[in-house]
Amino acid sequence: MQNFAFANVEDSAQHPKKWRYRGESEMPVTVNCDMGESFGLWRMGDDAGLMPLIHIANVACGFHASDYDHMRATVRLAKQHGVKVGAHPSLPDLQGFGRREMKMGREEMANCLIYQIGALCGFLRAEGMALNHIKPHGSLYGMAARQEDIAQAVCDAADIYGVPLLGMTGTLHETIYPARGHAFVAEFYGDLEYRADGSLIVTREHDAKDPDLMAARVLRAITHGVGTAIDGSDIPVRCDSVCIHSDTPNALDIARAVRAALT
Repeated sequence: MQNFAFANVEDSAQHPKKWRYRGESEMPVTVNCDMGESFGLWRMGDDAGLMPLIHIANVACGFHASDYDHMRATVRLAKQHGVKVGAHPSLPDLQGFGRREMKMGREEMANCLIYQIGALCGFLRAEGMALNHIKPHGSLYGMAARQEDIAQAVCDAADIYGVPLLGMTGTLHETIYPARGHAFVAEFYGDLEYRADGSLIVTREHDAKDPDLMAARVLRAITHGVGTAIDGSDIPVRCDSVCIHSDTPNALDIARAVRAALT
């Protein structure tokens, strides 16, 4: 099994700075980004601008976005900047960008994920890179947070590839993934709002956010384990990695502000 470790490294464009998290031992906080989401002649996000600002890339695998050419190009871009690459598989929903739920059984879901992750692994192998992690996309991410059979299907696929899983604290991600023997990397979202119950507010299209406000929220999440819900209340969070979406209109500004705050 591959190790997902960032210990004993200095802060740089490729390596995350270490932070002391809620009284625990020092641990690195990374910036991750969902990217490689263009398709054919259609372009989504500024991958070239974002890649130097992140530590790990979640690369679309063709079912909600991307195709073979964009997957190869994104892997090459990540390699150029020393960024680790993980798979960002989705429900088979190109039209809805993977942000509409579908009913699929555990075995079919696992097969759907194995298929997509395997495709990305081929491009990684072609570039001499290894798969770093798996992070389900969009509605699949939310389904795995609430539905045990879907969370188990994610683990069924991860069993094959032997890499950590990115997910949200306070959900089935945090209980089922480790119970199945998979390293769990808790995300905090630097460009989305949270409900008072700690769940994410995910829209089909993301709105621009105030970069400085988002950076301040990220720091609070890291240092105090507290997030701010849309109604202004405090919610418990955990932040091993900060996620920024490439399709957020001002993703580049948010990424710069977050990196500056973490420096």
